[in-house]
Amino acid sequence: MEESRGTEQAVLLQSLKRLIVSFVCSLPMPLLGLLIMLLLIYNSFSVFSLHLDPIPPIKSTPSLNHHQVLHHHPSVSLPSTATLTSSSKSDSLLLLAVKETSSGYIQKQNVSSTNAERRHKLTPVTTQKPQGKSKARFKTRIKSFLFKSSCESLFFMTWISSIESFGDRERFTIESLFKSHPNSCLILVSNSLDGERGTLILKPLTDKGLKVLAITPDFSYIFKYTSAEKWFERLKKGMFSPGVIPLEQNLSNLLRLVLLYKFGGIYLDTDFIILKPLTNLHNVIGAQAVDPVTRKWSRLNNAVLIFDKNHPLLERFINEFTRTFNGNKWGHNGRYLVSRVVERINSSSLELRFSVLPPSAFYPVDWTRIRGFYRASMNESEAIGRARDLCVYVNIALLFIFGTERVRSLRLKKEASFIDSCLNLVSSVTLLLLLLYILVTKKNVK
Repeated sequence: MEESRGTEQAVLLQSLKRLIVSFVCSLPMPLLGLLIMLLLIYNSFSVFSLHLDPIPPIKSTPSLNHHQVLHHHPSVSLPSTATLTSSSKSDSLLLLAVKETSSGYIQKQNVSSTNAERRHKLTPVTTQKPQGKSKARFKTRIKSFLFKSSCESLFFMTWISSIESFGDRERFTIESLFKSHPNSCLILVSNSLDGERGTLILKPLTDKGLKVLAITPDFSYIFKYTSAEKWFERLKKGMFSPGVIPLEQNLSNLLRLVLLYKFGGIYLDTDFIILKPLTNLHNVIGAQAVDPVTRKWSRLNNAVLIFDKNHPLLERFINEFTRTFNGNKWGHNGRYLVSRVVERINSSSLELRFSVLPPSAFYPVDWTRIRGFYRASMNESEAIGRARDLCVYVNIALLFIFGTERVRSLRLKKEASFIDSCLNLVSSVTLLLLLLYILVTKKNVK
């Protein structure tokens, strides 16, 4: 009965789409162009909305289907359970106090002088007792959340910046996640969001029944029984320099690996638009660049990771992090780390089975070019070209990254930039009109 009703709805929707297309195609070209321009103007001047209930003001408080696989290893069955024991009482309340930054952009620094100073003075990492909700142990809270929630998919994100910098971009990422995966669970590992202010920010989501948990990490518990455990102990004792790169960035790189290794699931950075469901993907990592000659991947990225619990590749990533940690080279412990490890793996290896997806899946726009998409179009031709790009990304990509370190400090202006159009796209009808306009333009050119 339900299948029949679903089929009828699909047929009705298809008929409606055909009717709209027929109507639009019958319009004169000048009128069609005017209609599209009005929609674009509306997009440009409309205020970005997440379709979430407003957050009440608060007082300031102290602080693999259609994608070609570049590199594939057949799946291997893994243990379904893992023993996660609690840390000792002395470590259970020990949390790393990392500096909450408002920007992920790393300015150039004098590495040599800073290194010399740190080598002469290696003090233990400052620690603090958790506050508020964080008084509950990480183990208890996260297991209770997973036990009470029926999760079709488990997502992890980390937020290492201040709560003030958690804005529309990040909320849009979370909304796009639940639109594509309404029955999934999201665990936001963050110091700043685990509190009263964070609860207010996430309240519009939780009020709708969406399963979101913001939780302060207990690194001693999370890293236990991995090579990260000894590395973290040495870090706390000041036995090596954390380097000039902000420590919270490198901890985030390690944290995502261990969380997936312990629990399995999907890790995402907080600057993605999720265009399509990711539930059919297992044990995959995305390529960010491809060699133009060999067509083989030349660089991977760790901004999106989808792996089963206890996957051996994750263990290799963790071991590489602790063995080759360098806090003075940007990307050394992140995107370049996963590239190094996968590059060393023999393609005929039987114990490591995973897939590398092409850039079109997760990174359709190279991060070196992303800044240009925040600039307004200079003329109508460029605007049409960007609309064509948008249509391509929507139809091909699974994700679209719109906020990297290079653009995180930019402020979106009320102008028809590519990103502004992407975030404020009124409806699928607007996208349909853009597609028709591009097709008609191509036809006239021919």
